[in-house]
Amino acid sequence: MLFLFCLFFLLSLPNVTFCAHCTTTTPTRTFEKCITLPTQQASIAWTYHSHNSTLDLVFFGNFISPSGWVGWGINPISPEMTGTRALIAFPDPNSGQIVLLPYILDPTVKLQRTPLLSRPLDIRIISSSATLYGGKLATVHAGAAIQIYATLKLTPNRTKLHHVWNRGLYVQGYSPTVHPTNPNDLSSITTFDVTSGSMATRRTNILTLRAAHGIINAVSWGIMLPIGAVTARYLRHIQSIGPTWFYVHAAIQLFAFVLGTVGFAIGVKLGDMSPGVQYGLHRKLGFAAFILGGLQTLALLFRPKTTNKFRKYWKSYHHFVGYACVVIGVVNVFQGFEVMGAGGSYAKLAYCLGLSTLIGVCIALEVNSWVVFCRKSKEEKLRREGLIGGSDKGSGIHT
Repeated sequence: MLFLFCLFFLLSLPNVTFCAHCTTTTPTRTFEKCITLPTQQASIAWTYHSHNSTLDLVFFGNFISPSGWVGWGINPISPEMTGTRALIAFPDPNSGQIVLLPYILDPTVKLQRTPLLSRPLDIRIISSSATLYGGKLATVHAGAAIQIYATLKLTPNRTKLHHVWNRGLYVQGYSPTVHPTNPNDLSSITTFDVTSGSMATRRTNILTLRAAHGIINAVSWGIMLPIGAVTARYLRHIQSIGPTWFYVHAAIQLFAFVLGTVGFAIGVKLGDMSPGVQYGLHRKLGFAAFILGGLQTLALLFRPKTTNKFRKYWKSYHHFVGYACVVIGVVNVFQGFEVMGAGGSYAKLAYCLGLSTLIGVCIALEVNSWVVFCRKSKEEKLRREGLIGGSDKGSGIHT
């Protein structure tokens, strides 16, 4: 089950596999190189003229709404949305024909307090145009392919460019509205050298770390920690195993916490590598689970003896913090699936099946515990009333 979960998780990550095929040929032009972009089934083809430092390129994108927009741009400073000089295509609200307008995405864009207005770019764009796949007879619809052409004058010997692209659902007048905020849309940034076509490894590192973060935390906080709690609740009542239940419980919980610490550290690193991406609830739940897990681990060092008068208070604290950590950990695993855009993935299905199986086992063990408890309570009551012998194995019910 664990192997299948990891396999499903890797296959279902929306950013691990590239869904688009790049091409160097369009109906009007042929380019020298092309590259598949990591998100949104987008790609870029280009030709770089080193003798005059000009770049001819075409961006291939898709609409997600008949009234939406598709944009591509270059950030001359850093690989992020803020500061991008963009060309955005959308249907003209009056004629319905495709228009391509320039926009500068300054810091006020994120605040969304004022409409995004078109204005001239401060980078040298010699020419630009946009066409729908299918020519003049094509219409904008969800999934419609568009090609954005541009010819740029680059600074000599500065061929590494930060490309930013995205798409949105609506345009108000000539002002594109905010794009969706799922991981694909928040990660539509890459850097590559137009002379070699080599893409920066940072993106690949993020994808690898994201996969590792998801798998490790789902296994540790979402599966092993609940299993450790189950062993403590149900194995300690089995007299034949003696204190073995405690060592099993402690070993599972300690291993889960160590593994979870690795996943937590990877999550913090991912946050540092993605300064423009904010996952407030997921981050807060992660810190809460890690702190509670740390408190549980430290509690083992201060575990009073069974004869100590503070033992009952320690047990209450241990139970409360432990169950809180389990609940927060499981909830945050589901939150993580949503953050990664894997809410409908096979990985989530596999995790739900595993968690459901564990819950089913808990229900069966809980019912069995109550049956045994009720039986012992009834026998104890009869024993107190003198209807059952206390020590004679052969004694029965007296009349």
